This record gives sequence, structure tokens and C-alpha cells, in this order.
Amino acid sequence: MDQSRTGGRGRGQNNDRGRGTGRRRRTDMGRSDWSRNLANKKAPDKRARTDQANKRRKVDGGEANLPVYATSFSKEEIEAEGRKPKKKVAVMLGYSGSGYKGMQLNHHEKTIEGDLFSAFVAAGAISKANADDPKKSSLVRCARTDRGVHAAGNVISLKMIIEDPAIVEKINEKLSSQIRVWGIERTNGGFSAYQLCDSRIYEYLIPTYCFLPPHPESFLGKELPKLAEEAEDLTGYQERQGEVSSFWKETEENLVKPFLDGLDSELSESIRKALYDLEPDSTEVQPDTVSTSDVGNSEAKPADAEVQAINPQVSSAPDLPNPAQSADESDHQPPVSAPGSSTVRAGDSSGEAQKLKEGTDRASPFETALKQLKHIIIARKKTYRIDPKRLARVQSVLNQYVGTHNFHNYTISKLSRDPSAKRVIKSFTVAPKPIIINETEWLSLKVHGQSFMMHQIRKMVTMAALIVRCGCPEQRMNDSYGHDKLTLPKAPSLGLLLERPVFDSYNSKMRGDDVEGKGEVGFEKYEKEIAEFKQREIYERIFREEDAQHTFHTFFASLDSVRRPDLLYLSSLGVTATRRQTAEGEEDTKSVEQIIPEVSDDEGEDANGQEG
Repeated sequence: MDQSRTGGRGRGQNNDRGRGTGRRRRTDMGRSDWSRNLANKKAPDKRARTDQANKRRKVDGGEANLPVYATSFSKEEIEAEGRKPKKKVAVMLGYSGSGYKGMQLNHHEKTIEGDLFSAFVAAGAISKANADDPKKSSLVRCARTDRGVHAAGNVISLKMIIEDPAIVEKINEKLSSQIRVWGIERTNGGFSAYQLCDSRIYEYLIPTYCFLPPHPESFLGKELPKLAEEAEDLTGYQERQGEVSSFWKETEENLVKPFLDGLDSELSESIRKALYDLEPDSTEVQPDTVSTSDVGNSEAKPADAEVQAINPQVSSAPDLPNPAQSADESDHQPPVSAPGSSTVRAGDSSGEAQKLKEGTDRASPFETALKQLKHIIIARKKTYRIDPKRLARVQSVLNQYVGTHNFHNYTISKLSRDPSAKRVIKSFTVAPKPIIINETEWLSLKVHGQSFMMHQIRKMVTMAALIVRCGCPEQRMNDSYGHDKLTLPKAPSLGLLLERPVFDSYNSKMRGDDVEGKGEVGFEKYEKEIAEFKQREIYERIFREEDAQHTFHTFFASLDSVRRPDLLYLSSLGVTATRRQTAEGEEDTKSVEQIIPEVSDDEGEDANGQEG
């Protein structure tokens, strides 16, 4: 076949190489010819591409399928509004993340930025012409937060219409009580809330009972002392657990044993095994959940409301004194009793109590007894008050984070050789005085760093808690910065909040330039409003949700009970224990992160994203 006539692969009609006929190579053209040819093939501009995309996104009603945060106005409405001057600004805000799919805009989901953008449009701070796309206003966030994560202070930068002196009040009128705009400051034209942020300060609230050791009958509780003995560190392990060594023994003798002794022996054995032996196919009784509509409702019912016991004999279990409790705390110490009566905690209506009783009546004896025993243990853990010695160890462990380290194990999809895994931690401190809320003692942890990767802070909290509660040598922290890939589940998002971002360098430059009408980016002038908001919308919400859902108990109890070697690097034997048992075990078993309930709670994870 004559390829020169058919235009096939090879030489074309003009004896030039290439596909098809008549194709002219650049070298065969003059500069003018090439420029004209390129101009004729010019791609459509950005606006044209947007119009084409909107045409492809038509729905049955004939309107473009806009994001949930976008508002579409007619051409007549846009022209009637006219053009108004826009200024580059920094918007200081705070929010409670409960019920939201995080900070970042999402096409289909309810997010903080989505509600903010809608409020800006409704208040007239964004023109109708720009109401369908935040990119038109150059919106940039300082810190992205994940689903359920809160912020007392965050910053976004964008171009806004701010000629109305009451614009902040008008925006807040369009927002729910969970989101507040603290103020708006004019900035220079090149300001970016993300690029010009020097560092960020986060706070994490955690119950002190999370630092109790694993139950002796759980998988970790059995393996840790055995491996400590193998490593010839049993004495050291026992010393590191000395101030909490009697907690589980007292709980067993005074609460668990009396409850189980009142049951059928076969049922008692099954319950004990189910309580401390979590397998992928086992029936794990999850904490009662609270719907999104209940979040923010002070009347929300706690899930550990008392249920009708099948063993009335244990209804008057004795109160257990805590040796670590100081005299002035005795008034705060809640009674420790098995949930053996039909009484319901304060705030519960009789109708709710009846529903709970009916649900218990429908459950099998096994399910009922298992749930009751879990409530007994949760109630007991709430009485724990951290010993000063253990509190000091928490701070000592947190100090190991300070400096520049390779945090590839503290995020997702990062290799140890990835330079971006190196992050700078300026400080990580625990408040010296715990607080008692709803009978539970809490600690406040604050971390100050230049920037954080996805889930980094939550994984840092998990590692610190595991080192303390597992009686692990503190130098194990250094292993997490090495090349080994360690399993490190992320702590619940419930306790995390962004305290504030820091813009010291930008503010210093602005003070030096002394530009009229442009202020500093910060939160100092809003401290009173922020403190009230934090207490009402963040702290109380965290305490209320934990009281209802037992999120922290479920998370750490699950880690203790999963029969996998993933976390055995926390033993005195170190990473060797995990490597050895992983090599000896089955190849296709699920990991801890695939089994525990808190790990797979995020969608669209991005290792280069910010903390959440």
C-alpha cells in the first residue's frame, strides 16, 4: 500500500515524517506563520471555560448545579445592584465544628466556609455577581480543620465590600450561633491568610482517665508486662505504672466481680470475653449516639442514663475512694455505683427513661448485661483523678515533641524520606491544674507549631497518651521519627480546637509601614467575646458530647482490646515486638486502624492538608 497517498504512518505526501497528510512541522514554518497558526488554535479563556462547565452541569430544572453555598442571581438583579468597591481584608472568626463537614468548602456538604460565604452574600459583603463562586473573591483560609474540629480563632482573607460600618453585625445575623465573626481588618493587597501565617496554636481537651493503663484482661494489658519481663524491664514498667497500679484491682473487686457473680456462669464468662477481646467480627457495643439536631441542645440526654439491672443485688455497690484524690476534691468526687436502679440522670425526662427501659427489655440478656457492665466501668473511670506524678510524666512526654522532627508517622501517605514531613514544634504543654466537668476530670493540652499536617496533632495526642498509659519508656518517641512505619491511630476530633493563628511578622511590618486604615491581624481586642463563645459553644459542647457518647472511652478501650501486634512497639521491647509478631501472624488480617471506630471518619484525606 502506498502510505504517501493514504496518509498513514510514515512519510506523508510532502515526504515529511509524522501522522496523516499535510501536517506542517514547526521547523517548516516561518515565525509569523507559526504565530498565526497558534493564534487560530487559541484555547478559550477562563470565563469561556467556566461557561462551558456550567452548561455541562445542567439539571432537570434548567439551572446550573451550583454548590450548596452558592447563590445564583439573574442578570437583571446583578445589573440593578451596581458595582461597589471591594477591599482586601482579613476576617477573624470562631466556630464550633460539631455538625459540619469541616472548614473547607465542599460542593455538596455543609461546611463552615460554606455557611460563611452564604452569610457574606446575604449581608451584602459579597456582590451578587460574585455570589456563585468564592474564587471570584480570592477567598483563602489560614487553617483548614477537619469534621468536628472547633476553632476559637481562625482567619480567612478575601476581597469584600466593607463600606457598611455595621457589616460584622449583619454577617453574624445571618449565621448560626455556632459561627461568629469577631472582626474585619483591611490588609495590603498581597495579604494571604495562609501564606503569611507564622504559626498556629491548637488546644486539645482530654479526660484524665485516658492516661489509665489498659485493663489487665485486655490484649495490651496482658502483653505489656510479658514483653517488659522479656526485655528485663519489668521493674521499670511497674515503677512507671506505680501510681495507678491499684485502680483496676479495686474496680474488679468492688464493682465488676459482684456484678458478674450475680449472672449465670456461662453468661458471665461470655460477657467478660466480649468486654476485653475486640475482633473484626465481634459484636462491639457502640456508645449511644446523638443526632446532629441534638448537638447544641442543652437538653440532650446522656447515653449512660441508668438502665434496669438484671441483677438487683449489685445496685448498692460501695463508693471507691481514690488514694490520689486530695481533701479539697472530695466534694467533687461522684459516687461509684453499678447502674442497678431505674433512675435517670438529671435532665432526663420520664418519657426518655421509659424509652431506655423498653429498649433494654427488647435486648437479649447478653446485650443487656454487657451494656450495664460497660456503664459500670465508665462510671468508675470518671472518678479517676490524675496523680501529680503522672501529670508530670504527661508533660515530660510532650516535651519530646519540641524541636524539628520527622513526623511522617503522624499523618497519612508520607514516607520518612519526604522532606515535607519535617515540622517545627515550638511548645507542647499541659495545664498544671485539671478541671472537673460533669464528674469527669479533664486536661488541657496546648501545642504551638509553625504548621501541621493532616491529623498530626490528633496522632501526637494519641502517642503521648499511649506512652504514658502503657508504661512505655519515653525514648520510644524517637522511634516514631525513624524510618519504621508505625501504626498510630488519630485521637477523637471532639477534643481538638484551633486556639488562634499567629501573624507577628505581618503585624510588625504593618506597624513599621504605618499605613492608614489598615490594622493588625489578631484576636487581642476580641478576647472577652472569644472567652464567652469558647465556654458556651465549644467547651460545653465537648463536655456534653463526651458525656453522651463516651467517645474517649470507646477509642482507648478499643485500642487496648484489638488482638493485633500493631501497638506492641509501645512495650519495653519496642519496635522489635511489632516486627516479630507481625512476621509470625497472618498476612491478610485487618490492622488496628481498620478495626477501631474512630479511624475512618474522614473523606478526601490529603496528607498536604492542614491539621484536623
